[in-house]
Amino acid sequence: MKVATWNVNSINIRMPQMIGWLEGKDIDVICLQETKTIDENFPLQALREVGYEAAFTGQKSYNGVAILSKHPIGDVQRNFLDDDDESPKRMIAATVNGIRIVNTYIPNGTELWTDKFTFKLDWLMRLRRYFDEHCSAESDVVLCGDFNVAMEELDVWNAAQWEGKLHFTKTERAAMYNVKQWGFVDLFRKKNLGAQEFSWWDYREGAWQRNRGLRIDHIWASPSLAAKCTDCHIDKSPRALEKPSDHAPVVAEFAV
Repeated sequence: MKVATWNVNSINIRMPQMIGWLEGKDIDVICLQETKTIDENFPLQALREVGYEAAFTGQKSYNGVAILSKHPIGDVQRNFLDDDDESPKRMIAATVNGIRIVNTYIPNGTELWTDKFTFKLDWLMRLRRYFDEHCSAESDVVLCGDFNVAMEELDVWNAAQWEGKLHFTKTERAAMYNVKQWGFVDLFRKKNLGAQEFSWWDYREGAWQRNRGLRIDHIWASPSLAAKCTDCHIDKSPRALEKPSDHAPVVAEFAV
């Protein structure tokens, strides 16, 4: 079973690229972030035509998450249970083939020590609480998405230059590590010890061409599921296309 995560930075703009990529990769489940569309405009029929059902929640111009699957999708939860209709659409969870999949677009934080940065840290505390209250680390669980946090020095192109900057502060990393301590295994790092690869490159300053990126897109799994992981990699090929997302998809394969 192959599970992917990809911040597509607008599903309607990126649909041709995404469909082309899916057709060549035999992906069972793909989790999308920044779909940037209201639910009424989500391209459900076009996805069904290529074999995917979808659970999604979105809003105009910002945020939005979706889970696409070739298999039946059950027990869907949109956002945290204590969110309201006006809350940003940043989390969706569902069960596919017995695996609980939690897809997140973790807040960016925007600027250090502002209200938006505090919102990011609070959101991460709520995410940890969600797993404590609703999931078991002894079951098969995936947490994936755009985390907007680079966890270690290998995950940034220049650790000295990035230290203390947004996405790589000790505060953000500690908050994300607290989520990881629930019982998650970073599948890319498990399968690629010592590798310095990235999943996001800024559109500006030739970051892609100079390979000045961050690894902020992740697939984590509970121990029982991580033990069944046979591969995890970042597919950088879509980032080289014309008018791409600034993120590349991450793919994990499981022997299930």
